[in-house]
Amino acid sequence: MSAPRSDRVVIFTEDADWHTRTLKAALEREGLGVSVLSLNDCGFAIGETTHGLVLPGFGDKLPAAAFVRLIAKGSTEQITARLGLLHALRELGVLVMNDARAVERCVDKSMTSFLIARAGLPTPRTFVGEDRTAMQALVDEAPGDLVLKPLFGAQGKGIRRVPARTELPEPEKVGGVYYLQDFVAQPARTDFCDWRVFVIGDNVAAAMIRRSPRWITNIHQGGVGEPAPFHEQAFDFAIRATAAVGADYAGVDLIEDAEGRFQVLEVNSMPAWKGLQKATEVDVVAALAAHVARSIAQRADTRIDA
Repeated sequence: MSAPRSDRVVIFTEDADWHTRTLKAALEREGLGVSVLSLNDCGFAIGETTHGLVLPGFGDKLPAAAFVRLIAKGSTEQITARLGLLHALRELGVLVMNDARAVERCVDKSMTSFLIARAGLPTPRTFVGEDRTAMQALVDEAPGDLVLKPLFGAQGKGIRRVPARTELPEPEKVGGVYYLQDFVAQPARTDFCDWRVFVIGDNVAAAMIRRSPRWITNIHQGGVGEPAPFHEQAFDFAIRATAAVGADYAGVDLIEDAEGRFQVLEVNSMPAWKGLQKATEVDVVAALAAHVARSIAQRADTRIDA
């Protein structure tokens, strides 16, 4: 027996921050009820509830949709259980933005890079491994600088530039896994820049160029955003990269190399949009809420037709 549906959308987050508050208000303007929950407070009740889940405030009903804003840090077991609940919601037919598959693919940078390349999109050479000796050999033989990134990480934290033949840190300093990517040299200019393209569905909602005197351009690391002009190739790459990881919406990072060619660096499945909205004056959260409302209506029509 299928569980009845609530008319409420759940936002999964850990903090009632600006993003959560503005998203809740935007969804309410679309005529949707909204509940804000932490995945920490949810779980499974197999054989007890109609749907087998614990969703505070929903009882035996399922939400109309779930929007994943943040997942708290935790042990391997805790993260597995939280992602398991998102997997379960998807199996029950609930629209989840973004679902656990997309979150897993984007949190793990090695899988993101693999899927981007597999989709035929240009991306820097990337090496991932646990053997420090083997990874050091790659650094020693590299034709140029490399970038060492945490396998799990965001907002430019923990990233370091590694010149050729530089000694790599000990395994415990990188979580036991080395993620190395070619450093992309840019056209000659006085600053560094990259692009953040925000994709919703199969459309670009907004895009900005992030500039910084340092090679790390993230807004949280001091980068400054400005509106990006329409660029057919950059936008096409971003839409295709979002589809490659199975995301419903995403923040896609691209960079121009020394020849002016775009390469896809990363896809973020839980992107912030405050800096983007400030830089572009595009109402990103309204576009997100409208997409959620349309998707719910389309699913309802499909169920009726079935």
